[in-house]
Order: sequence, then structure tokens, then C-alpha cells
Amino acid sequence: MAQYFEVHPENPQARLLKQAVNLLQQGAVLAVPTDSSYALVCHLDDRDAADRLRRIRQVDDKHHLTLLCRDLSELSNYAKVDNKQYRLLKAATPGAYTFILEATKEVPRRVSHPQRKTIGLRVPDHKVLQALLELHGAPLLATTLIPAGETEPLNDAVEIRQRYEHPLAAVVDAGACPLEPTTVVDLTPMGDGDDPVVVREGRGSVAALGL
Repeated sequence: MAQYFEVHPENPQARLLKQAVNLLQQGAVLAVPTDSSYALVCHLDDRDAADRLRRIRQVDDKHHLTLLCRDLSELSNYAKVDNKQYRLLKAATPGAYTFILEATKEVPRRVSHPQRKTIGLRVPDHKVLQALLELHGAPLLATTLIPAGETEPLNDAVEIRQRYEHPLAAVVDAGACPLEPTTVVDLTPMGDGDDPVVVREGRGSVAALGL
């Protein structure tokens, strides 16, 4: 049975989050709230945990996973960011955006795009998730919690626990999420004359990025 951590959405109890972080550092997969929907997360450097995350989500190694980062300085350790990209990222983070960028050598090859060597990164605007990332002290590998064969993410932590009580180590419940996907922006084409490419328009405002 998955453990269940019910936390306050604005002032999450540190002792509960520390228990969740301890599980992550032992190689567990957790369900956590974000500023777009609930997501599955695990330790970035744990191959077995990443494989288990994919099995739970029922996706193969071609499915793009995302790195959740605490802030821009952490993001820049895992992606190559030039001045033009940095200005756009600074304007958009934290927020409900996923940015596709060229991965650095800090990103395990198995989680970046096999041909393009890119990775999706984001800095979420969610107090519980930010507190969890702070305690963890490193990015988390993530994927939206959409059950196999369905199109909508789950938004009820109790239902998530019931449906995934065996494969998940824990569920962090901070109440309902917005249930709208992130806006995905590909920044890799940004040369002198290239503009960012909006891959998917979601909760993050495209107009706020000037696109």
C-alpha cells in the first residue's frame, strides 16, 4: 500500500515532505502535485526508478520525460542556455511551462532525446513541489500522471492511491491541481534569426512570453 502524505497546499509540513524525500532517495516513485496536474516523479540518477516510472505510466524509452528544477541556476546545470534563451526563461519561471533545451553532460543519456540530445525542463510554480525539490536538493525526473489508455491526468490524490497502491511508494496530497497541461516551448532553434517554437499551448500564457 502506497504511503499517503496529506500536506497543506500553502504551508506543507516539512516532516511529511522529508519522509517523501527519503523514499525518493531510496529509489521510489511518487505521485506529487504540480502547477499543471499530478505527476509521477523519481530520482534523476536512478536507472531502476526511471524504468519503473515508465512502466507505471506504460510508456517506452522514446517518451520524453521532464526534469523539474528548483530555479534557473539549477536548470542551467542541465541545459545549455545562451543569453537570449536565459532572458525568456527568466520571464517565464517559475510557471506552467516546459522548455526543450540542449542537454548538458549532467543529464544521463538515457533520459535525453536520442537523436537531438535535448531535454524538457521546467521550474514549477507550486509551493509543495518547490518545498519537496528544496529538501531533495536536486531535480526530479517526471512525467504527467495519465493512466494508460486515457487522455486526462488524474487529479484526486485518493483515487491515485487507490489505482496505484502497489507500484507507487507514496502519494503527496496537496489538493486538486489546475488540470491543464504545461505550455511546451522548444528553444533549441534559437539562433540569430530563429524564434522559439510553441509545441503545445497549455496553462502557461504564450502572450506573456511575447510569442
